[in-house]
Amino acid sequence: MIKQHPSTDLLAEYAAGCLPWAHAICVTTHIHYCGRCREQVDQLNQLGADLMEASAGASSVDLPVDHGLLDRVLGAIDTPPASEPSPTVYHRPVTGARSRADLPPIVDRLISNQGVNWKRVSSGLKVARLQAGDDNHEVALHKICAGAKVAHHDHRATEVTVVLRGSFSDEDGVYAVGDFLLREPGEPHRPMAAQNQDCLCLSAQQAPIRLTGPWRWINPFLRIQPG
Repeated sequence: MIKQHPSTDLLAEYAAGCLPWAHAICVTTHIHYCGRCREQVDQLNQLGADLMEASAGASSVDLPVDHGLLDRVLGAIDTPPASEPSPTVYHRPVTGARSRADLPPIVDRLISNQGVNWKRVSSGLKVARLQAGDDNHEVALHKICAGAKVAHHDHRATEVTVVLRGSFSDEDGVYAVGDFLLREPGEPHRPMAAQNQDCLCLSAQQAPIRLTGPWRWINPFLRIQPG
């Protein structure tokens, strides 16, 4: 069950097309799994359409705009649905040694367009940077080996993470497939993958992490690769 979701404000920015492209990729990935957030985005899109229609109608025939429309739609968004819609299941031909059918289409397309070049960061962590078309954010896959821990670190800027396979935990909780995490500077943590399965995540970050443990002397050499 998905427990971590984007905020309503973030979904509103997504629906309005105002998010940085790297963050929009992460939200698109999350709503592939999450029926609740997908429904909220649909409602926000409908709100935008209704407001545009009302505005156009008012300007053409000088009719008053229904000022209660916004409050009603936002109220509906904040009210949980009676039953969460089931996530959309995508079936597609898959080639290669390992199936990618469980990955969201947007992630599958990024991988198909350029392949995956894994680089080992530590004994338990591999990173594959992806060209996603955002000049200000690095988009990457992170694979944490089963039972492995990532070095304790803080963030120099916002980092968004979506779990694609497996699960991991940190000081604040346990995160499984579809969970959407947004970390800000001043929120240090040390992710650890579950013992029974590797954990695969998609991330978008605007600045390198800041190590807080014995390896912090490496911080001046850490870089991201936007694109």
